[in-house]
Amino acid sequence: MRWKAIFFILFLGNTSLAQQNDTYMLWTTVAVEGDVVKKSDWFFELNSRFGGSGLETFFPQVGIDYKVTKWFKPSLEYRFVIDKNQYGNYKVANRLNFNAKFKEEFDRLSLECRVRYQYAFDNRSSFDYDADFDQAFRFKPEIEYDINDFILTPKVSTEFFYNPSLGEEGRRFDKMRFAIGASFDLNNDHDISFKYQLDKRFHDYSRGVRHVLALSYQYSL
Repeated sequence: MRWKAIFFILFLGNTSLAQQNDTYMLWTTVAVEGDVVKKSDWFFELNSRFGGSGLETFFPQVGIDYKVTKWFKPSLEYRFVIDKNQYGNYKVANRLNFNAKFKEEFDRLSLECRVRYQYAFDNRSSFDYDADFDQAFRFKPEIEYDINDFILTPKVSTEFFYNPSLGEEGRRFDKMRFAIGASFDLNNDHDISFKYQLDKRFHDYSRGVRHVLALSYQYSL
């Protein structure tokens, strides 16, 4: 009985610590897209991430994709990142994303998987690996369902971050992301979507969970 009481106290203590270390953020995206040539599109985004210390990350991003087949679309993206470090100073970084998107539709059900390799070259002076900004492979499966005569199209996704670098923390999966959200079926050139997202690193449980509310607006030319 005594061991059960000790285990219960430790469990409550760890749960309380995780909740205290949880972080909460608001992400916003404003984007515009258009056609380059047949089967190829371009886009430009402005992304902001707000946390407990205000604007923590800001990055414009530009990209281009090409629809090879109905189910396969590769793309290339460049991102200029302005990120606030632990001392409250903003540092800049550059990142390239190489994406391969696979998509299959079954009536109203859509299955999608994005594979991304991101390469960062930066001046953030961070010694702690961060899968959001540093070199990583990312695998993101997603399910979307178009409900008949309903304004919202719900979607659920997970994403796994793999650190390919050498060293003590390299060659392993570093983080997982889970998201649930929806987009509005506006039937025009405007696209509005939202999601609730949970981020959790695998090997650093003292950090708790990052809770994110993400809002996105896109206009198609």
